[in-house]
Amino acid sequence: MSTDSQGGVRELDVRRVEGEPFSDIMAALDDIGDDERLRLVNSFEPVPLYGVLEDRGFSYDAEQVADEEWHVTVRPE
Repeated sequence: MSTDSQGGVRELDVRRVEGEPFSDIMAALDDIGDDERLRLVNSFEPVPLYGVLEDRGFSYDAEQVADEEWHVTVRPE
């Protein structure tokens, strides 16, 4: 996971994760501070993740930036 110290945004590119990335995503969410954001980079829109984020008290913005690239920026509520 990389961090942009200027904007308080950590990036997790789950396209590079071997297997199911859910546990990596949950670990990254557990690690972000109240004033930080997590940008998930994925090859598809992770619709099933949205309910989990809301249940855990996070809000998010999703954007398709290329044919097979989505950015989902997650922040604590």
